[in-house]
Amino acid sequence: MSCHFALTEVTNCFIPQVMVIIRQDVKILMYPKNQLAVHCLLPHSCHVLQESLLSSASGYSNYRGILNWCVVMLVLSNARLFLENIIKYGILVDPIQVVSLFLKDPYSWPAACLIIVSNVFILAALYTERRLAVGTISEMTGLILHMFNLTSLLIFPSATVLSVPSMTPVGGVLSLGVYTVLFLKLYSYQDTNRWCREIRQAKAKRLTRSYSCPSVAQSNGSAVHAHVTYPGNLTHRDMYYFVFAPTLCYQLNFPRSSRIRKRFLMRRLFEMWMVPTIQNSMKPFQVPNHLIWLIFFYWFFHSSMNFVAELLQFGDREFYKDWWNSETVTYFWANWNIPVHKWCLRHFYKPMLRKGINKFCAQTAVFLVSAFFHEYLVSVPLKMFRLWAFMGMMAQVPLAWFVSRFLNGNYGNAAVWISLIIGQPVAVLMYVHDYYVIHYGGTT
Repeated sequence: MSCHFALTEVTNCFIPQVMVIIRQDVKILMYPKNQLAVHCLLPHSCHVLQESLLSSASGYSNYRGILNWCVVMLVLSNARLFLENIIKYGILVDPIQVVSLFLKDPYSWPAACLIIVSNVFILAALYTERRLAVGTISEMTGLILHMFNLTSLLIFPSATVLSVPSMTPVGGVLSLGVYTVLFLKLYSYQDTNRWCREIRQAKAKRLTRSYSCPSVAQSNGSAVHAHVTYPGNLTHRDMYYFVFAPTLCYQLNFPRSSRIRKRFLMRRLFEMWMVPTIQNSMKPFQVPNHLIWLIFFYWFFHSSMNFVAELLQFGDREFYKDWWNSETVTYFWANWNIPVHKWCLRHFYKPMLRKGINKFCAQTAVFLVSAFFHEYLVSVPLKMFRLWAFMGMMAQVPLAWFVSRFLNGNYGNAAVWISLIIGQPVAVLMYVHDYYVIHYGGTT
């Protein structure tokens, strides 16, 4: 038989819960409220006070096996389709033929040509900063040149996409996406170098606005990578490292990893190959839109960005946080895309606050800019302007207020998921409907 009896209460002291073994079949539990209890452990005494693992009160958080199960199921469910396609059609994409066709007739690939031309804007920003560093042009002239370069980064590709008949919607989205990323990067590039010039002119020893121009060497790989100070950073190597690095915020010395982990790199490459295969096997309108979005999120923010970061030994791998636990809309937008959030915070939101603009207006302005780029990346490639993406982003402002004001905890998290599950598919369906009506069923 099992036995349980209370010992005398211990006074004038606090004893945390501790287990003391007297002998093999007896244990003493010391509980917080100054009480002791003894349990006799016999072969049939197998129950203790504990929570189920899936309960939040259990404190259990290791669900790696479930994630591996999902990956295995996805791989096995699509392996048959992949093998059938190989047997039936063979290898449809020959890289050698693609390169030879591009070299023979590059104008039949307008999106690729447009992306190559983007190097003109990259080099223009670099050479402008070099002239500013040596003082051959004034700050005002440099600002005008940068603003012209940044404005051209948005106008030139959109005009090309709209005027070239052979540009497909997919090619348009890809090329405009590249130019949008370059716009944000080059804005950060000129902003950070301007801060460094201000510090150099003031003979300051450290940067007070950010850690963009550090006066000491960065750790985490600094023994391998040399420390750079302004204007020694104005090189082609530094510029193109920043262009390809998985970040939108420039700084002179990025945290660097000491080596490239080949096994980690191969895992990310395998995921990058598998995810498009899985998405291609899904039939349109028969799979929830938000599920496709989640798969794309994992492919881009985890697999692809970690792959690039590992190749470049880029040390900061915080590309996202736990947005799936968001209890407010603002928390979701601040944590699902960390590179964009850091850029908005560093180069747009905080500068507005320093100019005396209140937080609500600054947040609304951030959503306004985000809404513009969402509409820019959808309407221009589709060559139709419906403002669904713009209005969908601006609708996040009242939604964020409502959720933070009236909902919290699990109810707030459910509201965020509802907005993802319902809001995005509705906007996508609106564009798909209008596109098919215009191109296949008359005009609206």
